[in-house]
Amino acid sequence: MVLETERLILRKMTQEDFPFLCKILQDDDVMYAYEGAFSNIEVQSWLDKQIDRYREYGFGLWAVVLKEKGIMIGQCGLTMQNYNSNMVLEVGYLFQKEYWHCGYATEAAIACKEYAFDKLNTKEVYSIIRDTNTPSQNVAKRNGMRCIDEFVKHYRNVDMPHLVYCVERTF
Repeated sequence: MVLETERLILRKMTQEDFPFLCKILQDDDVMYAYEGAFSNIEVQSWLDKQIDRYREYGFGLWAVVLKEKGIMIGQCGLTMQNYNSNMVLEVGYLFQKEYWHCGYATEAAIACKEYAFDKLNTKEVYSIIRDTNTPSQNVAKRNGMRCIDEFVKHYRNVDMPHLVYCVERTF
């Protein structure tokens, strides 16, 4: 599986992406919505989870590679998430801080939404975002999503309010 946009390539992550993934998941600023940076063990677990998702579903969070430089600058993709006692298809994204505010997250998220609609034939796609993460909420809005609900997730011993964004496929 490879998705291409004007400036980006989205592809499955491999073990070789570990150092690039560390640049994302071990940055306190990037990971504030997760209550802090990950350890090497947590990064490896995250990567293993994506590889397991590729096997189980055929998708997961993918490496986002900048075509111009050929380097991984983030991750964006589709995951199954629990919402309202149902499993829903979510577009998620995390990027290295130096690549924030360049439109890459929006470009990648739109490609993932289109993949979900065109290749997976799903009727709706979600993004579940911490209430304090305004930049990610703005990406969801630029991806055609609207806020439909809110709930509290419990993660790392913290109650975290989250907003639920959704976009439906138009036929």
